[in-house]
Amino acid sequence: MNFPSLERVACMEPLSKGLELKEEGKIWTRDFLLVCMANFFVFLGFQMTLPTIPLFVKELGGGDQLVGIIVGIFTFSALLIRPYAGHILESKGRGFVYLLGLIIFVFSVGGFAFALSMLVLIILRIIQGVGWGFSTTAGGTVATDLIPPNRRGEGLGYFGLSGNIALAFGPSLGLTLVGVISFTQLFLLCGAFGLVALLLASKIHYKKVEVSEHKTTTIKFDIFEKTAIQPSILLFFITFSFGGITTFLPLHSFENGVKGIELYFLFFAIFLMISRTFAGKLYDKKGHFYVFLPGTFLIFLAMLLLAWLPNTMVLLIAASLYGLGFGGVQPALQAWAVEKANARRRGMANATFFSFFDLGVGCGAIIFGVIAIFGYEVIYITSAFSVILSMVLYVYLYRKARKKV
Repeated sequence: MNFPSLERVACMEPLSKGLELKEEGKIWTRDFLLVCMANFFVFLGFQMTLPTIPLFVKELGGGDQLVGIIVGIFTFSALLIRPYAGHILESKGRGFVYLLGLIIFVFSVGGFAFALSMLVLIILRIIQGVGWGFSTTAGGTVATDLIPPNRRGEGLGYFGLSGNIALAFGPSLGLTLVGVISFTQLFLLCGAFGLVALLLASKIHYKKVEVSEHKTTTIKFDIFEKTAIQPSILLFFITFSFGGITTFLPLHSFENGVKGIELYFLFFAIFLMISRTFAGKLYDKKGHFYVFLPGTFLIFLAMLLLAWLPNTMVLLIAASLYGLGFGGVQPALQAWAVEKANARRRGMANATFFSFFDLGVGCGAIIFGVIAIFGYEVIYITSAFSVILSMVLYVYLYRKARKKV
């Protein structure tokens, strides 16, 4: 496996950042605020479905394997569409992809309200994945366009906060409402939040498409941005663990008699937001070495605590550790993924990054659905091992790169 750019990042990162003599630009522009608000509402609608879809599947008569398949098929649908989304971002423009993705998301999530069978639900989840793949790839690219290059880690951290604030309320709100209103009403409400995001996104001034006269690649073969491969692979091993949380943690806590699953997502989001306030700046000044290893170690500890899970206190400590770790690692890896890409390839860089994000979640959900027969705690032990793999791979590549210089 070849990771050529890691050498530059590991050993010349301070120099590359020193060469950027541009005056610090403004992050909080009108358009950046709009894309953050749109991101908040689409994530709110999505996060409300995250812990409730497994419960909905159970109500329809599905088992753990079917839960894993329905969660996984969504992420693989998004995964398959992202490379095409990346190309369309560069050919048709940011606005076209972003608005199209939000429209598909609204109709698919709202359609859950009328899903009376597993087959219909699976079809809608595939459609939702397409909308999610388009909208999140475009949203991240729009934000990247609007952020000054020398403040990209900080700016993407703030952009990520908009989704994290939704995460603070979405799962808890969904789990609370599902005990008060019907699934039909819940999914219609989620679709309505997506509609608000669509209206906000329609007000953004998007970057014009830059057409290259020397394009030599096609969509068929050009499915990844090579400068984004390194951080994306590392992200895969981390989001593999995320698949276990989003899919089976509500069921795991109920089985163990541990209350407070609604508070888990709240604590996770609060500490994730705390991490975002300083981790992005640390990345911009010091590079990813000072963010990645501490963050992944916290995630590793969180997985071990979830495997143990004796009471609510341990549940909330795990949420806090995971939030601190993931809140630092995810925007740092995203900034790393786009900073080396050509300006015309940022859409593909974001598509590559989120493709590996989806691949990790999807593989995790499906594999965990199979091994759940051995007990839910096995899911989180396996997740901890996956996080360790990302740390070992990172250290190996980092040391190998330094030796070559």
